[in-house]
Amino acid sequence: MDAFLSPAHHSVFCTVVPPHLLDKAARSADSARADAAQRTLELDASLRTRRRISAVRGIAPAAAEVPAADGPRRTVYDAQHRTRLPGKKVREEGAEAVKDATVNRAYAGLGATYELFLKGYGRHSIDGSGLALDASVHYGEDYNNAFWDGQQMVFGDGDGDLFLDFTVSVDVIGHELTHGVTQYTANLDYHGQSGALNESMSDVFGSLIKQYSLGQTADQADWLIGAGLLGPNVSGVALRSMKAPGTAYDDDELGKDPQPATMDGYVTTSRDNGGVHINSGIPNHAFYIAASELGGKAWERAGQIWYDTLTGGQLAEKADFADFARLSVAAAVARYGDGGAEHRALQKAWATVGLG
Repeated sequence: MDAFLSPAHHSVFCTVVPPHLLDKAARSADSARADAAQRTLELDASLRTRRRISAVRGIAPAAAEVPAADGPRRTVYDAQHRTRLPGKKVREEGAEAVKDATVNRAYAGLGATYELFLKGYGRHSIDGSGLALDASVHYGEDYNNAFWDGQQMVFGDGDGDLFLDFTVSVDVIGHELTHGVTQYTANLDYHGQSGALNESMSDVFGSLIKQYSLGQTADQADWLIGAGLLGPNVSGVALRSMKAPGTAYDDDELGKDPQPATMDGYVTTSRDNGGVHINSGIPNHAFYIAASELGGKAWERAGQIWYDTLTGGQLAEKADFADFARLSVAAAVARYGDGGAEHRALQKAWATVGLG
């Protein structure tokens, strides 16, 4: 059963592109590239502060009503390259596709996320009670990020150089909306290992949403987060790799993907809320191993175990990796029994990343 939480309680501003990557770009000798990255960093910083103030004041989204039908309530807005949200309404639930492909991709991604959580886990929207799904596209000028602000999704167009349109990857849409699921359930503190777990939950379910949409099995999936998002001038394939953390990109401007795959490479840092986008590679890799061991459709058994752990009410806000490992093994046993394939897969996965 989901833990009961106030929607604004510890809600945070969560971006898909980590600040360490934008920091690199902001130091580029290419002034246009550096300016776009710097504008994104400055806007992210102001939004993060605004979100923190809203949380302290207790400003929360309106309470959702349980929908009459098992379907989403989507609305997509066009920010028209400004930063005032939500912008102009351009497509709502049930309306025909529009000429703007970005709007249509956002609409489809919201639906794909809703569908996995409903059909896979019986969850009505991200709050479990039919919360409307709102998204704004064309945010800012050359904005190099996408984020969940505690109430809605927002997508930048990218600068066309380092990053492309942030609606091109359905896993990015799923990633950000899953921050909402975490906000309404375990409400993991966005710092250190609990923050890395928060990021990992979003990567896990973002990848599962893509796999579900494409009808892929675990061995067919690419296990990449943000494939197709990097611009033509970047040496890399994605923002992160769950299969092989640390290999998603290796670029002269952006540097090398810093994610570790095991606890031997754990990074201790004060930046990025204690390395939440970096150390998330460790639980990400554990999920990939568990899903690969079990085979078939990863959202079924492996995804169910992760969902049970996230929403079961036992995962504390400040949980660390060891806590999640222990609780996920217990969730596997509770649902599938002791000594079965699921239990063995979980034990192997956590042992492999150094948390056995």
